[in-house]
Amino acid sequence: MRILLVGAGGVGDAIAKIAARRNFYELIVVSDFDEARAERTVAAVAARQGAEAAGRFLAEQIDASDPYAVESLVREHRITHVMNAVEPKFVPTIFAGALAAGANYLDMAMSLSEPHPTDPHNQTGVKLGDDQFAQAPDWQKQGQLALVGMGVEPGLSDVFARYASDHLFSEIDELGTRDGANLVVRDEEGNEIFAPSFSIWTTIEECLNPPVIWQKEEGWFTTPPFSEPEVFVFPEGIGPVECVNVEHEEVLLMPRWLDAKRVTFKYGLGAEFIGVLKTLHLLGLDSTVPLRVRGADAAGIRGPVEVAPRDVVAAALPDPASIGPQMTGKTCAGVWVTGTGTDGAPREVYLYHVSDNEWTMREYDAQCVVWQTAMNPVIALELLATGVWQGSGVLGPEAFDAAPFLELMARPLEQGGYGQSWGLEERTPAV
Repeated sequence: MRILLVGAGGVGDAIAKIAARRNFYELIVVSDFDEARAERTVAAVAARQGAEAAGRFLAEQIDASDPYAVESLVREHRITHVMNAVEPKFVPTIFAGALAAGANYLDMAMSLSEPHPTDPHNQTGVKLGDDQFAQAPDWQKQGQLALVGMGVEPGLSDVFARYASDHLFSEIDELGTRDGANLVVRDEEGNEIFAPSFSIWTTIEECLNPPVIWQKEEGWFTTPPFSEPEVFVFPEGIGPVECVNVEHEEVLLMPRWLDAKRVTFKYGLGAEFIGVLKTLHLLGLDSTVPLRVRGADAAGIRGPVEVAPRDVVAAALPDPASIGPQMTGKTCAGVWVTGTGTDGAPREVYLYHVSDNEWTMREYDAQCVVWQTAMNPVIALELLATGVWQGSGVLGPEAFDAAPFLELMARPLEQGGYGQSWGLEERTPAV
């Protein structure tokens, strides 16, 4: 296996650091628009794992917005698998470049949605991943695999859902992805600051778009942002967190392969974060449409320049990859499943994985949210490399057997696994 990793930001950097400890691949080409950032990732691998491990890594410059640049790099390095670790706005071009070059493809966020033009809070428009699924026959015809949504959410959450469907339930009422954390970021004086732990560009996109819900009788439909708040109690000391509906890929993926009466995604954002997002929207700072503003160009010539407001917001906030040393706490990703157990009795479980920032920083020099996201595509790549997972076309994680994934994930490091235990918490079904 020869991998092209597109993007050396927080998640891409963590993917490289996790993969550096594994032996299932021949080469990883770390690429980024800023080649220096890709070089820093390769240098970090060398510093932690030594020259021998770093010898399987190369740094390259890439323009992820150009499918021909992706195709060229794939052909140059005889790449077998393209790992997309950049913002979802680049999905179409990387997807096209991989297909044209004959490579397999993985991502952690799918092609973007477009709200319904006249009724966005009730009806879907273009859904997440629609553009990719429309091209499934092309991938199938060429015998190539596009494994989409293979991060943590989506990704591990979908693996949990498949496991619950196969092993824990005879009938599922709801597959409800629930994400919560008790993370805090502080400045040098110890004051808590606003510093999102994941790409603010992507967070704005998913949180301000109309959330999608699946119900078996109705199919997919939408609601207003931040709808249906509920308090969900997260394990391992995180505790109760208010969660709200957010647009997310699980709701678009799970019903394609799993039988459930209802599929939802709720995220623990918190009142402050929701307030910030609402303010950004009110001021138009969530827009991706460039505005002409006064400034200077790269040559120092004064005059109007064009810049997207959302890009300004992203530039003004700390890089999520850099805030690990200032962060404390844990993050939890999982799926809450209700229905009828295999014994015919009502059952309610929460399958989850918790990532502790202190541990991920100590072991990988990566903050816990990006590390938890990065672990799952590395496991998936290993299962593909060893032939445990096989397929072609455009497939989600729930299209594959979940048991080998979870076994490899939980197996101790000294026995060739990833040493990441996952939890299955039985809860009392509502009467």
